Amino acid sequence: MDYHIPFNKPFTVGPELDYIAQAVCRGRISGDGAFSRQCQALLEAVTGAHRVLLTHSGTAALEMSALLCGIGEGDEVIVPSFTFVSTATAFHGRGARLRFVDIHPDSLNIDEDRIEASVSEATKAVVPVHYAGVACGMETILDVAARRGLFVIEDAALALGSWYEDRHLGTLGDFGAFSFHETKSVICGEGGALVVNRADDVDRAEVIREKGTNRSRFFRGEVDHYAWVDAGSSYLPSEITAAYLLAQLENMERTGERFRDIHAYYNRALTPLMEDGHLTLPHAGDHRNTRNNMFYVLMETRARRDALLAFLQERGILAVFHYVPLHLSPMGRAMGYEPGSLPVTEDVSGRLLRLPFYYDLSRPQQDEVISRIMEFCGGE
Repeated sequence: MDYHIPFNKPFTVGPELDYIAQAVCRGRISGDGAFSRQCQALLEAVTGAHRVLLTHSGTAALEMSALLCGIGEGDEVIVPSFTFVSTATAFHGRGARLRFVDIHPDSLNIDEDRIEASVSEATKAVVPVHYAGVACGMETILDVAARRGLFVIEDAALALGSWYEDRHLGTLGDFGAFSFHETKSVICGEGGALVVNRADDVDRAEVIREKGTNRSRFFRGEVDHYAWVDAGSSYLPSEITAAYLLAQLENMERTGERFRDIHAYYNRALTPLMEDGHLTLPHAGDHRNTRNNMFYVLMETRARRDALLAFLQERGILAVFHYVPLHLSPMGRAMGYEPGSLPVTEDVSGRLLRLPFYYDLSRPQQDEVISRIMEFCGGE
């Protein structure tokens, strides 16, 4: 079906296409060229991170963090079930057992007060996911990790431009992972970045990213040839990807204002429906410190959510549900998880509906989405 209001639409905000042409004309479109270096420097300046390395996806950044933490067979990693599958597969793929923890019913972030109860002698890391760019309870998470000797890997795929007090999300733990997938508010189609927060990890992160070789040191003139020296894979994005991304990063402030405006307009217009008990609006977090990447509503029941989804789609508006709980997926069930084990996750995932949210969403389009939701809620 064709939707006249899609869920998402890729966008340009500046010289993306010009930068791509420049990359081609310079005669280098493989990774780690000038555009890649500029992106990394800009991300380090924006976030205050010790080192940022571009990757071909947020998934790749999480996989690199698993390698850097030495996660393997016999280890356990604590993750929320309400998250994208990459949060789990990056560690499951290294042989780790996943310990799923329930979420808060308001922020939809991992419930930090439930983490310590899931720590065992085998636990090696905890992976907080900053859902919708709203910060997890990092003070508690970092305290538990410090006392129990755990790595903290922040899945900040939705959190570029969001802060926890005076620190950028992704820079509080040992490692952080950003995503620039086309559904985010800073995009390049497919892309990501690994945040390395300790100087001692930088050299090995470069090696892992370069297929397990010391190629980066060779190009800096630090060795006279490069060789295979460690585990790794090909995690670099192309210069074409980096060129597009650079234009997006240069315009982060402007796009951030646009997304805040779209989010605030939905919120104001739908508040009467929340006051009447038809739905719940997103947890605000700290408005000053959260960059909006999405807008969702929580309906009263799964049946109401599914009915609203169908109602909008029949009228040419594509809204979507979000994560299916990982602990109830076939893989999660194979690990021994059963329905009822994470009640908040199971309840919320069945009631959540994401609304169209993209840079070029016009006010008339947004008004139509809002009016259709009001029509649905008032018509039964």
